[in-house]
Parts: sequence; C-alpha cells; structure tokens
Amino acid sequence: MERLNGAATPVQELQSKRFSDKGIRLFLKRDDLLLDKTAPDFNGNKWRKMKYNLIAARGKGQDTLLTFGGAYSNHIAATAAAAYLLGFKSIGIIRGERPPVLNPTLKKVLEYGMQLEFVSRSAYREKNDSEFISNLHGQYGDFYLLPEGGTNGLALKGCAEIVDEIEADFHSFVPNQSLPDYICCACGTGGTFAGIVSATKGRTKAIGYAALKGGFHTTEVENLLKKHLGNQFADWEICDDYHFGGFAKHQPLLIDFINQFKKTDNIQLEPLYTGKMLFGIFDQIEKGYFAEGSTLLAIHTGGLQGIRGFNERFGNLLDL
Repeated sequence: MERLNGAATPVQELQSKRFSDKGIRLFLKRDDLLLDKTAPDFNGNKWRKMKYNLIAARGKGQDTLLTFGGAYSNHIAATAAAAYLLGFKSIGIIRGERPPVLNPTLKKVLEYGMQLEFVSRSAYREKNDSEFISNLHGQYGDFYLLPEGGTNGLALKGCAEIVDEIEADFHSFVPNQSLPDYICCACGTGGTFAGIVSATKGRTKAIGYAALKGGFHTTEVENLLKKHLGNQFADWEICDDYHFGGFAKHQPLLIDFINQFKKTDNIQLEPLYTGKMLFGIFDQIEKGYFAEGSTLLAIHTGGLQGIRGFNERFGNLLDL
C-alpha cells in the first residue's frame, strides 16, 4: 500500500489580466497530477477519497472491491484502476441496461479487470437498501463496499489532507498567509468538498461549485459533515449557478472556455467538474464577487478520463 503515499501535489499560480487587473491572485492545486502511470484513471480526488478505504479493505483482509456508478462514471474508472494497481478484484454495478457497444470508460475498466453487472434503473435505486446489498453478497461473496461516488467517512478523511498540503506550502506564494482567502472545489456527491470544509474549520471561506442542477448540494454537504464528523462547521457555501444543466449536457460557452484555457495555460480541464468550477470562478471575478486583493485557490480534481466518453458522445468538441 506504499503506492498510496504520494507526494503532495503542486500549487501553481494562474496568470490572466482578467483577474490581475482586479488585484486578485488565483492558484490551482494540481490534484490531476496525483496518479500512478500504471493505472492513471486512479487519480485526483478519487485517489484522495479511496486512499483510506483501500487501506481499510486491505486491513480487513478483503480482496474484492464492489461499487456503483453510471456508464461514464469517473468513480467506476478509478475503482477499477485502483484495484488493478493494488491487486484487488473489482466489481462495478452499472446503472441501466448493457449497451450494444461499450463506451470508452467501460472498455477501459474491463481492461483493468473489473467485472461489470448492469442493473435496471429501478433496481439501481435500491443500492443503499440492506436487502439489495445482502443479495449482492449472496451473488458475489465477501467484498469491501465502496458507495456510489466513493463518499463516506474515510473519503472525507482523505480529502481533508488537501487542506493540510495547502497550509504547509501556501506561505511560499503569499508570505504570512497560511491559507488563501477562498478555497474552491467542484461538487458532485459532496464528499471532496465536505472533507475540505472539515479541515478548514472556518479559518477561510470554502466554496463548492455544484456540477449538477437541483440545488441539493448544501443539504448533502450538511448531512455528510453531521453524519461523519458531528459538526456542520462554518464559512462555506455552495454555488449553484454554473452546473450547465448537469452531466449529460454540453454548452458551447463551457467548451470554448475549456479549449481556450488549455491554449493559454497548458492545463487540460474536463467539462463535468473542474471546467465548470473554473468557468464560474472567472465569471465571479469579472462580476466583482471577490474583493480586490483576494487570494483564491481552486482544486483541479482530475477526472480527465471522462473526456474520452464525452467526445465520443458529442463529437470531438474538446481539444486533447
């Protein structure tokens, strides 16, 4: 399990007149670089969320990981890659009927050795039901269960380490400041963001950028913090303005932003999480949301494998 003890990911400052003219400094923590080239789809926030779960699974003598997700899921890809890297078997319970032709994500997880089980959407909704889980044990035997999206108490513990790394290094960019004024993170199931909030403990403002519509993320994060840490903490908020309709959607405005960002900053973004967050941050800066002189740090949570399926689904819209 030594392979899970990766070095702290780097922080780099972004350069743009769009915010430098306003006296704002924007930094990016490159968790997209947190990976093992042997199985690169195990990366970013998925690495953080799964780290202590994988240690727990090995400690319990488990040799199989079972989890849930959609056909394009970053979490499914990361679980398969982690299992391949660390010598576990893996089983993915996939929402929906098996397609006639597998998409790039599902093809890749099969290469990693994951066993796929496709279930109806109605059956999938029972994934948290004890009887449903019991039936899976009857079918597959013993396994270590990872929830959909990988979010649980151990995931929050792993994601809290992001803040520890920032705090150890940020003064090298801004003397006498151990944390930026704002830490920004994309928000799907809420686990990564909840882990960050738990570690900042109100010492700086944390903003989660919702990747899905519905306005449910605030309640989701509150519930995670209360359930796993017994505290909802202070000085954080969810921004629901930049979800662009959810996952199975695309808008030219976001695609153009991602492609232009790669040209100017030589950093690849993806359209489901980090691309939306950075679009939102840039837009908020232009609208004056952040005070002059503010320091912001955004987390690049990785998940670039999703681009393969996105381009197959919608045409080669994203430059690679």
